[in-house]
Amino acid sequence: MDRESYRKELEFNLSGGIIELELTEAQLDIILDNAFRETQRYIDTTRFATIPYSKCISLKGCGVSTVTAVYRTSDNGMTSGGAGNMTDPMYAAQWQILSGAGGMTNMQNWTLNLAAWNTLSQIRNTLSTDLAFIYDKHDNNLYINVSQDVPQYITIEYVPLYKDISEVTSDYWIDIIMKFAVALGKIALGRVRTRFSQSNALWAQDGERLLDEGNTALTELRETLRVNSNLYYPID
Repeated sequence: MDRESYRKELEFNLSGGIIELELTEAQLDIILDNAFRETQRYIDTTRFATIPYSKCISLKGCGVSTVTAVYRTSDNGMTSGGAGNMTDPMYAAQWQILSGAGGMTNMQNWTLNLAAWNTLSQIRNTLSTDLAFIYDKHDNNLYINVSQDVPQYITIEYVPLYKDISEVTSDYWIDIIMKFAVALGKIALGRVRTRFSQSNALWAQDGERLLDEGNTALTELRETLRVNSNLYYPID
């Protein structure tokens, strides 16, 4: 949804297509930018990117707001010696039993070695958590710990940092941005229409009502997002 579409929908919601708004297009853009900025810190829609592995990965200029998870790539490409995708030793042992005693050459040794390797992997992971990561948002650096089998590539799951309102593609967050914009627009119109008080007039403007509606809608929307926001990533 581009900025022009946001602006037209906001203008219609505030005027009904009948009343001439006191707000210019530039002022409507300011309202949209305010709504976009306030919404962005709640957005939790993630994207994935597979990048070369390094202990410290610079994400400067990559459009990353925060990193939520780190995964090994599916091909498990290793730069150092490692077992890669290994068969469960218990499954291998059952396979040996069903195949008949002595039916497979060196199967017993292979199973014992694999079980030993699996135990060693568990000990390594206890001493040093594999794929534990810290994202330094100030310098946009991602630090990843790998306890074993250093991969060639790593997949990160991240919340993107949007630079413009038109980059948001989720229908849910587009709707939230528009609700914020309508609430902020009502507050702005309410303040404009209540700048003067009228006496002995045959008619009265709806400034007070708009101001109350806008403040109420803004408070309820903020509380809804606060209660339902995900807490697995930092909200700055």
